[in-house]
Amino acid sequence: MENGQAVSHAATATVSLQGIVTGWSEGARRLLGYGAAEVVGRAAAGLLADGASVAGPEFSPGPEFSREWSGPAALRHRDGRRVELGLSAYPSLGGDGRAQAWVVSAGQGDGGRGQESARQRLALLNEAGTRIGTTLDVVRTARELAQLAVPLLADFVSVDLLDSVLQGEEPVAGPVDAEVVLRRVAHESGTEGAPEAVIGLGEVDTYPGYSAPARALATGRPLLSSLEDPDIVRWLASHASRNATVRTHGFHSSMSVPLRARGITLGVAVFVRKTPSAHFEQDDLVLAEELAGRAAVCIDNARRYTREHNTALALQRSLLPRGFPGQAAVEVAFRYLPAGTQAGVGGDWFDVIPLSGTRVALVVGDVVGHGIHASATMGRLRTAVRTLADVDLPPDELLTHLDDLVTHLNSDESDLTGDRGATCLYAVYDPVSRTCTIASAGHPPPVVLLPDGTVSVVRLSPGPPLGVGGLPFEATELELPEGSLLAFYTDGLIESRERDIGAGLDQLCQAMATRSPTLEITCDALLKALLPDSPSDDVALLLARTRVLHTDQVATWALPANPAIVADARAQASRQLAVWGLQESSYITELVVSELVTNAIRYGGVPIGLRLIRDRTLICEVSDASSTAPHLRRARTYDEGGRGLHMVAQLTQGWGTRQTLTGKTIWAEQPLPVG
Repeated sequence: MENGQAVSHAATATVSLQGIVTGWSEGARRLLGYGAAEVVGRAAAGLLADGASVAGPEFSPGPEFSREWSGPAALRHRDGRRVELGLSAYPSLGGDGRAQAWVVSAGQGDGGRGQESARQRLALLNEAGTRIGTTLDVVRTARELAQLAVPLLADFVSVDLLDSVLQGEEPVAGPVDAEVVLRRVAHESGTEGAPEAVIGLGEVDTYPGYSAPARALATGRPLLSSLEDPDIVRWLASHASRNATVRTHGFHSSMSVPLRARGITLGVAVFVRKTPSAHFEQDDLVLAEELAGRAAVCIDNARRYTREHNTALALQRSLLPRGFPGQAAVEVAFRYLPAGTQAGVGGDWFDVIPLSGTRVALVVGDVVGHGIHASATMGRLRTAVRTLADVDLPPDELLTHLDDLVTHLNSDESDLTGDRGATCLYAVYDPVSRTCTIASAGHPPPVVLLPDGTVSVVRLSPGPPLGVGGLPFEATELELPEGSLLAFYTDGLIESRERDIGAGLDQLCQAMATRSPTLEITCDALLKALLPDSPSDDVALLLARTRVLHTDQVATWALPANPAIVADARAQASRQLAVWGLQESSYITELVVSELVTNAIRYGGVPIGLRLIRDRTLICEVSDASSTAPHLRRARTYDEGGRGLHMVAQLTQGWGTRQTLTGKTIWAEQPLPVG
């Protein structure tokens, strides 16, 4: 006897059609003494006491049998005792109506009423398997538990969680001690509007150590309480609104069940009954514990997913650009929209990389898949692209090197993209020549809006996705008028379950044709026109409006391969600086021109060209027909050469070399005079 009432112990276990135990509840452990690890995987018949059998010859655990069954049985306790009880079996049916497994309940102490109660409990547990944990959302899972339990088990249910669980963090292992602060995430009532709720959804409450929820959390065990319990009386006396609600609605008994999974306490579920419902009994507590245990595992899975999603999102945000360095070639605007929580964070990225000669690289890429691995892979590819861009390779050559890198890394244990695959589009725009050179590794083509209102998809010869290896990449060159608008994007913008890529491209072209006063407004308009309220894939969008360096910003000379021309080259550069009002820069510029032209004549080949560009900086470029790149070296005391590039490096803020179709270009930048 407990609290003057007969005890009705209850336990479940799941049994396969072959008679093997596949599930073992906490109630079963209490009833028979065996832990789950000792029983799961063993034949259920091995639990029968010596000489005992299950009554009821009509019971046949085959797939065609779909009726409930009950009868007496004698099972063997772990300590050897014989336990007389009643068994009830309830088939778990598949979509075809055939039994997939059996949910078996063992009860003790209340005869036929216990068998009927066991049947109801089994039905509720069977329903819990399909209704709790339908998503990887912590709050929704808690709501599913509350909705399932009302009104089949309780008249009112509340679910409170630790804030750390909602944030995806790891809660404190083991029971929670003493006073505890919890946040209400779900409650359900048999009365519309849940008037019994004292705490609003999303609000926090502090439970004193003597309260039933706090005691359940402290011990890690469920607690059955009545309104007359001294601690309940004390708790209600300290909380006027809760006390008034209990009296108004006729609450008479409650069950506080800790939500624990994998040794971690997540929160507490409170089940309440009121007049005229019967008081909770011990078998109700066992059932509530079973439901809470199932919900706790689902909540913890959702918590772990939330943690991974938040980590991946933080990683991706740290890897994506928050802004771009100043450059004169294009005006840019961008958007990045991570997919909803069902898909998780993916591997979309974009970049704007200033290059020498006022050119700019525009990049967009996509690693297929979601989660931390996709974000990390994206970061590695973005870093690789930036490294290769520093070498100033043409787009098709850059993608070739990137493809080789991915192929190499995929062949070893690091497995850069694995079976996921990755795409990339790399474009270089030159505001002097007004040309844009584009190459694609399996990525959708950009869309261009010309100043006259014409919109078109850029016709490319796309190469394979990164990592395929062995296939070439081809570059496409466009000449763009000043003010042309290029849209680079990932496939999440144009492709969905409702439309294919072709239809998406048509819709993008239509949306691009509508002019907006700013690129920021254009970004928002495109996303609104093409995306549903909850996109199923990540979306990256990069808009670039082309600018042009006009003839009054660029001066170019063709030079013969004659050492005598060096002095004339210095003089022409000096005169041009005077025209630009940059006389203060003449001394350094003349030294740079002298060294670079001398090197081109001595080590390069014709044709030789000199170009000055006045932009955010003053750029000096010397081109020749040799592909051999110069390099810094330490000049010895009696060497006649080897000091020129050292001097250039010391006098300017940067220098470098890039390969061209006819040879190479050496460039040097110096800041414009202040004032």
